[in-house]
Amino acid sequence: MWAVLLRTCVQRAGSIVLTLVLATVITFGLQKLVPGDPALAIAGEDATAQRVAEIRADLGLDRPFVVQYLDWLRGAVTGDLGTTIRGDASVWDLIGQRLPATLTLAAVALLFSIIIGVGAGVAAALRHGSKADTAVTAVATLGVAVPNFWLGMVIVVVFGLTLNWLPVSGYALPWEDFAAWARHVTLPAIALGTAGAAEIARQVRSALVEVLRSDFIRTHRAKGLPQRAVVWRHAMKNASLPLVTVVGLQISHLLGGTVVIESVFAIPGIGSLIVQSANQRDYPVIQGVVFVTALLIILTNLAVDLVYRYVDPRIGVRPARRAGLRRAQRGVTV
Repeated sequence: MWAVLLRTCVQRAGSIVLTLVLATVITFGLQKLVPGDPALAIAGEDATAQRVAEIRADLGLDRPFVVQYLDWLRGAVTGDLGTTIRGDASVWDLIGQRLPATLTLAAVALLFSIIIGVGAGVAAALRHGSKADTAVTAVATLGVAVPNFWLGMVIVVVFGLTLNWLPVSGYALPWEDFAAWARHVTLPAIALGTAGAAEIARQVRSALVEVLRSDFIRTHRAKGLPQRAVVWRHAMKNASLPLVTVVGLQISHLLGGTVVIESVFAIPGIGSLIVQSANQRDYPVIQGVVFVTALLIILTNLAVDLVYRYVDPRIGVRPARRAGLRRAQRGVTV
């Protein structure tokens, strides 16, 4: 098994490098299309054209696009993402300061999604066709449709400002002050993880209803196995591939969704960092954040493929991946 997992990692190494290069090239190119000049932002609106040209030369912005990108790529390969456009801080330092807040928020949101989604999906599948099943399906559909930024603002107004239950701004890291972190992370995690919980509930319900109709489940029940063992030990194992796919997709969505949620709840993560950098035309920081985020998403996809191999070694990674993605994208309910 371990040899298979290692071989999968080696096989995916080339695609990982290619994906990272494409992501950074596209980001680098799009930055050049954004209106505004970083040199003018640094010099000020009253600066002379000569002064702006000098700053552009100092920053290397007057060089060809390919030369600028290759210089950045050489630094990235050696672990140097450069400095901010003003040269007052390292990009790695900024990301290192902001990344823990984003990762802890995304982790709690993912945990919330899995617990609520799996619980609701299993409950609906066991009561297939009942009013409870209909209610879970309707709420899950609504949860997928509601934008997380709108839900975040509603949560801020209702639970933060009106009821004053929990803080709606700021953040603390769990290893610094766990109690403060728990208070600050609850509302943004709910806002960020609700859509994921709804999607997981839909997929778990659909997959589990199908598995519970299988002959081997009837055999286990005929042997007198308790319902808990039938569902959690046998049925859920066979319904786990769609769940793994959805969880993998949700991790990518959570990392992207932090941009909005961190802005709504004033959380100092990489989502708010990239918004600030875009407003300041700080291209090195944007490029660094995109590089780190793309790397995290790629590693997540690799982890999902490895879990496929572990859960069901009989099938290949790619067929399993495609089957899980088709089920997750269809969102078919039974």
